[in-house]
Amino acid sequence: MHRDIVRVLGAALLCAASVASAADPTFLKRSIASARPQMEAPGVTYKPLFGAGDPDARHLRSIARYGELALEPKAKSTPTKYPAEEQLYYVLEGTGEVTCDDERSPVKAGDFLYLPPNSTHGIENTGTAPMRLLVMGFRVPKAATPPPAQKLMIANTADVPFQTLASHGPTTQFALLVGTTESKRDKLAAASQMASLFIMDFAPGGTNIPHHHETEEEIYFVLKGSGEMVAGGGADGNEGRYPTKEGDAWFVRLNTTVGFYSAAKSGSPHDQILAVRSTFPFRRP
Repeated sequence: MHRDIVRVLGAALLCAASVASAADPTFLKRSIASARPQMEAPGVTYKPLFGAGDPDARHLRSIARYGELALEPKAKSTPTKYPAEEQLYYVLEGTGEVTCDDERSPVKAGDFLYLPPNSTHGIENTGTAPMRLLVMGFRVPKAATPPPAQKLMIANTADVPFQTLASHGPTTQFALLVGTTESKRDKLAAASQMASLFIMDFAPGGTNIPHHHETEEEIYFVLKGSGEMVAGGGADGNEGRYPTKEGDAWFVRLNTTVGFYSAAKSGSPHDQILAVRSTFPFRRP
């Protein structure tokens, strides 16, 4: 009997040690097509891709949530308020109206906006067709929480020119949408912990040169087209390359190799990715 107890305890300890020593994944992949919708309000569903609502939320540090909110015509989301979380909306399709505290603003496909911590906000589909948008939330330490924005900060991708960035090669152009309050290059200089929201437009066969960020988590969302996603790499220096297509989303943890290879052929539409980076460890106030 004593030996049996020792044997059982030993097995339990080995199992616990194995779980405790298991390494976090270097990346997570999700897809809009396969994500399960959750009812948020009548005519409103939310598909959690990363963070809140996703079973692997514990692997994210600075990113609180990332998912797709879908609204039927005339449907309205439940107003939300997060004292320690800043959010971004990116409208994928449809038209509607966003409320942020006492301010209201019409929105349409291609619009992106910043919602400060502690603001009460929501969205209504005012059109006759379904509306979809990406909801992104980022944790803000209490000591670093910025004051509420003086006005709703919103812009459209059509008003943001594409440009090349020397460190990422000549075959990729960037539309710099949202940066921190210190930013001098982004359309909206608004955020605290969210470091950068941007679109990458790839020439056929173009490449976002694989790289890494030592203190930032990142999510790539394939807006258009297909290609190969780079997520991590082995000790031999080879890149981890995985096929990906429109609607796929990839989370890569800090200090993980990340990049993209376009599959588009000459003369075909360009592939596009919406990417967002968030700082961890947190920025100091």
